[in-house]
Amino acid sequence: MSQPKKNANRVADIVAKTLRAHQVRHAFGVPGGEIVTLIDALQAAGITFNLTRHETSAAIMAAGASTISGNPELLVTTVGPGLANAVNGIADAVQERVPLIVISGVVDRTTRARYTHQVIDHAQLLRPLVKASFEVEQESAASTVARALAIATTEPMGPVHLDLSPAVAASLSPSAFIPEAPKRFITPASVTDPGVRLLAERIRAAERPLLLVGLETARNQAGPALQHLAETIGAPVITTYKAKGTIPEDHPLSLGGAGLSPLADRVLLPLFDKADLVLAFGYDPIEMRLGWLDFVSDQAKLIDISGALVDHAMHHAGTWISADTKSMLQALNGSLVERQTWPSHEPAAAKAALDRLFSTKDAWGPHIIVDHLNEAAGTDGLVTVDSGAHRILLSQKWRAVTPLSLLQSAGFCTMNAALPLAIGAKVADPSRRVFAVMGDGGLEMGIGELATLRDLNLPLTIVLFQDRSLALIAMKQASAGLAPAGVALGETDFAAVAKAFGGYGVNVETIDDFRTELEGADHRPGFSLIACRFDASAYDGAF
Repeated sequence: MSQPKKNANRVADIVAKTLRAHQVRHAFGVPGGEIVTLIDALQAAGITFNLTRHETSAAIMAAGASTISGNPELLVTTVGPGLANAVNGIADAVQERVPLIVISGVVDRTTRARYTHQVIDHAQLLRPLVKASFEVEQESAASTVARALAIATTEPMGPVHLDLSPAVAASLSPSAFIPEAPKRFITPASVTDPGVRLLAERIRAAERPLLLVGLETARNQAGPALQHLAETIGAPVITTYKAKGTIPEDHPLSLGGAGLSPLADRVLLPLFDKADLVLAFGYDPIEMRLGWLDFVSDQAKLIDISGALVDHAMHHAGTWISADTKSMLQALNGSLVERQTWPSHEPAAAKAALDRLFSTKDAWGPHIIVDHLNEAAGTDGLVTVDSGAHRILLSQKWRAVTPLSLLQSAGFCTMNAALPLAIGAKVADPSRRVFAVMGDGGLEMGIGELATLRDLNLPLTIVLFQDRSLALIAMKQASAGLAPAGVALGETDFAAVAKAFGGYGVNVETIDDFRTELEGADHRPGFSLIACRFDASAYDGAF
């Protein structure tokens, strides 16, 4: 095959330039022969390709970068096993509402029908997981990529897949046209809009209003408007785990996040029975456990306000208003006056009960580790947390003061998400201090990404809860009256592992040592791993 001229636009260049024009800045993946031309084009267009050790981790890194940048980001995989490896990460993206663009290499069309090596139907494989799947063709490459981006970034956001064959990628494009990202305007809601008038009337009539807030509201930067509404009408605010910090969680009206803790549910769910109006702003029940099925017994008092279509049966609202949550909150705030509600002060009692339930009682263990990490992260730090017992405890105890400062796989709840989320976030914002909170099982599942940390030279801190157990599963076995099986982990020397990967590693077993190491990690080049060792029994009755 003859090489194109240096000043010619290959199809791969058109693809890369279109991605760049739509604010994609970071690509993650593992190279293969079918995507070398695309990687070259991405680099030339100013989209950095970050080499990872596994494609699922690459997808979750792109999710972390997207959360921080606010833009779609890119996963690149090779044919067959490369894409198949990424399935878990792509499934995570759809359930976490991430606008992920997935580009996979595919065998050239001229040989696809005859050739079987590594050939699988990519679109069929991903059909349940992506919003759409297309193959990039020479004549329509730019428009196809622009269409994929539009679909991915439309609520509910999610992944879109593109196949790109080597021959098409290397061929000359018949057109140099690059579609720009459209300017999007959300028409502000007005105090005269029917939906706003209805909400205002219902709020004025309510004596016990309650606000339930989800990721959409956090992502829309609607926190100040939400806080203003809560303060005006005296309504407590409960968020999903992913929406923590939409209003500062040290605020008297914040009751923190909810989703997985039975202890917290026993305090929070009764408030919904006592409330006479529940406003769900951008609430997505994909994050919640089965205990939140039909959490409002009288659907007439539940109003859903969201820009996304309702595609679940977790609950049934009496009223649904299709609107941008920030715009709706701002309009409401222009039509309400301050008033006192909840005359019996049940929300304050609930907040005090939660503080007691999740208070720190021991001199060492997961509770006090969370306390000191929360203090070290401050108002600007970003924390990611992996699935497991430590995640439930941390998500309940954590005091988030800004939105999107605690990242996790809350819908898909996949293990080994914290480290790639942290890497992606740090790549997108190198100036921010980032912590990845993991269990030993989760880290061992994706320990190769320590090499990614080393090679990217990211000064990131890993806080490892090392209890030598899949503690959450062991607790579920115990609650079912079963003996533990398949949950015990051997004692890995993670400090030595970190050093072998070129980072700093230390094992700690006291809070003073933990505090000292956290402070040291803030000034250390490269990554630090602090393995906090304690017994899994420290989680007994914790959540």
